[in-house]
Amino acid sequence: MNSPATTRSRKRSQDWFERAQQLLVEGVNSPSRGAAVYADGPVVIEKGRGSHIWDLDGNEYLDFMMSFGALIQGHAHPRIVEVVSKAISEGSHFATATPAEAAAAELFLRMVPNAQVVRFANTGSEATMLALRLARAHTGRTKFLKFEGHYHGWYDPYLLNGHSHPPAQLGPKENPARIPDSEGIPATTFHDVVLAPWNDFASLEEIMKQHGRELAAVITEPIMANMGCIPPQDGYLQRIRELTREHGTVFILDEVVTGLRYAPGGAQQYYGIQPDISTFGKALGAGFPIGAVAGSRAILDRMRWGDHMVLHYGTFNGHRLTMEVVTANLELFSAPGVYKKLHAVGDAAIAGLRDVFRRHAIKAVVQGFGPMFQIYFTERDAIRDYRDYCAYVDTNRYARLIQALMDQGVYMTPSNGLHWIISTAHTENDVETLLRAADQACAKLS
Repeated sequence: MNSPATTRSRKRSQDWFERAQQLLVEGVNSPSRGAAVYADGPVVIEKGRGSHIWDLDGNEYLDFMMSFGALIQGHAHPRIVEVVSKAISEGSHFATATPAEAAAAELFLRMVPNAQVVRFANTGSEATMLALRLARAHTGRTKFLKFEGHYHGWYDPYLLNGHSHPPAQLGPKENPARIPDSEGIPATTFHDVVLAPWNDFASLEEIMKQHGRELAAVITEPIMANMGCIPPQDGYLQRIRELTREHGTVFILDEVVTGLRYAPGGAQQYYGIQPDISTFGKALGAGFPIGAVAGSRAILDRMRWGDHMVLHYGTFNGHRLTMEVVTANLELFSAPGVYKKLHAVGDAAIAGLRDVFRRHAIKAVVQGFGPMFQIYFTERDAIRDYRDYCAYVDTNRYARLIQALMDQGVYMTPSNGLHWIISTAHTENDVETLLRAADQACAKLS
């Protein structure tokens, strides 16, 4: 078993962060990278290769954050580097029709069997924004159902109950308190939002009975990835599909996090469901900005130019360089055994971590399967929804674990609401390194 590397000084990271704070709000361009998550300031990363990254001080880390899941092929994959180098030498972007966008779409639709047509955007937030606009245009309705704890990007109507809060603030499950995630959003924005607990069959049935005929859409993550990694109860996604069909409501499956991760066709293929619209991002771009909306032609054709069209402009939509990367990325997934390895490496990490916690007599669950999972310090046997997460998870202890792991050369975000990512670059040796580091970190926690 490999020994994890013990990190040394992070003085250059600290110096650069102090400099950045004079130039950028909080010294970063997204709060998940700054002091809101990294109490002592972030580790400033300089380069990466495969499953490893290096900070400004030369410390090497085994990376299990993988750009929040965007780096499905790991850092600087040779094929991605080759494609980018060739494409950039011929011109990065033209904002015109290119062969690259059609080639990427053709391969994408071959991999996602539920999709008849696709529209590319630049981020997951753009994709989910467009999905809701399409659903409203298609149904002629304005209301939509959003689940507690789910994150669908920073579009105003989605920003309800996406952060954890003390249980006393949540209100009753039957009528959740509506807690905006941001200032600057008019209260009227949320008048069309029906808020519901997730993974609760009875609540789903009652809400659809009351509101189903006025809902343009129900939007859900297939796996709740905004509170770590919370799988759906058996049959839950299928029941959403049945109820949305019964009420003429568009079923939007937000696969920005899960897309390509569990199967070629995403979590929808893994769970055997057929949404009306799906959104993709993160892993699709293999490290490049990307969003995609896919689904039935009857719905997406509403974007065709005309008097009653759904407007979707974008100078960088179908960016030529990104489209070349998407095609290369999807081709890499066509190699034999890719998903078998992703699941095997992830399952080995999960089983090994469970054993480490058991040996140290630490109350924790390692939840998830295959290429995505999360650790929860809790007395519960599982975390099943947003309210479980808010009430029963010791997020401070998790942050201490991650700090101890980083000192042992394993990189992960201290935010318990995110998730551990397995890429195609991770190996069994990487799992052994992780488990050795986790063993030493748990000795400190104990």
